[in-house]
Amino acid sequence: MKPLFTKGPSLGVRLLVLVVLSVALMVVDARFTVLKPVRSQMSLVLMQSYWITDLPQRLFQGVASQFGSRTELVAENEKLKTENILLQGRMQKLAALTEQNVRLRELLNSSALVNEKVEVAELIGMDPNPFTHRIIINKGERDGVVLGQPVLDARGLMGQVVELMPYTSRVLLLTDTTHSIPVQVNRNGLRAIASGTGNPERLELRHVADTADIKEGDLLVSSGLGQRFPAGYPVATVKEVIHDSGQPFAIVRAVPTAALNRSRYLLLVFSDSRTPEERANEAAQAQDAEQGAAGSAIIPATVPKPAAATPAAAAPATTRERQ
Repeated sequence: MKPLFTKGPSLGVRLLVLVVLSVALMVVDARFTVLKPVRSQMSLVLMQSYWITDLPQRLFQGVASQFGSRTELVAENEKLKTENILLQGRMQKLAALTEQNVRLRELLNSSALVNEKVEVAELIGMDPNPFTHRIIINKGERDGVVLGQPVLDARGLMGQVVELMPYTSRVLLLTDTTHSIPVQVNRNGLRAIASGTGNPERLELRHVADTADIKEGDLLVSSGLGQRFPAGYPVATVKEVIHDSGQPFAIVRAVPTAALNRSRYLLLVFSDSRTPEERANEAAQAQDAEQGAAGSAIIPATVPKPAAATPAAAAPATTRERQ
C-alpha cells in the first residue's frame, strides 16, 4: 500500500542545495558575463518594485504639501524670492566671465567646454553592500547614458556610471575604495589624486609631498587630466593636513563637497562629442572671422584719399639710398 504523503528530501539537504546553487550563481556573475542579459531583464521587473516601494513616500509628501500652513508657504516664498535675486546677480557675473573665457580660449586656438549638456536623474536605490558605495538612478541606456559618464549634484561631483541597464544605471561614488579622481588645488593649481576611503564623509590625497603648498580649507576641483570628468567642478574641501618629518608624503584628508548621503536629484553630464581637432579648427575659424571683421572696419578709415603724394615723398628717399 502506497503511503498517503510521500517523504521528500530533508530540510537540511534542501538548504545545502540552495546554498551551493547561490554560491555558484555568485561566482558565475562575478567572473563571467553570462548572467548580464538576465540582470538587464530583471531590472525591468525591479523598476516596478522601486516605484511601488517609493509610493508611500510620494503619497506622504503630496498630503503634507496639501496641508501645509499658509504662514510657512508665505515665508518659504519670500525666502525663495530672495535667493532667486541673489542667484540672478551671480549668474550675470558668471555669464560675463564665461564669455570672456571663451574669447581668450579662441584667441589661443584652444577648446573650452563651457556649457555641457546635462539631464536630471533621480536616485531610486542604493547598494545594500556596506563595503561599496554605489547608487541606482532612473536613467539608463535608452536615455543616452554611457559608461563612465560623470554624475554630480548641486554642490559638486558625486561619481561616475559603472553599469548600464535599459532604464536604470549604477553609479560608483567618489568615496568608494576602488575610485580615484585627478584633482587640483583651486588656489594654486597643485595637482593630486583623490581616492575614496570607504567613509562617505572623507577622501584622501595620495602621494602629496610633505613640502607641498596645501592647507586646510583649500578647495579641490577636477583637473580633467583623466579624460573622464570635466575640469573645474568642485570635488572636496581639505579638512586636515598632517606633516610628519620622518615621512616623504603628507597625510591629507578632505570632505566631499557633494551631499553623497542626502542628494536625491542628480545631474548627468554629457560632454562635448567633438574631437580636439574639430574644436581647434572651429576656434581658429572663429578667430579669423573676428579678425577679418575688425580689419574691414579699420582699413577704410586709415587709407588716405590723396594717393599722389606717396610717390613724390618716396622718390627722395630712393635717391638718397642710391647715393
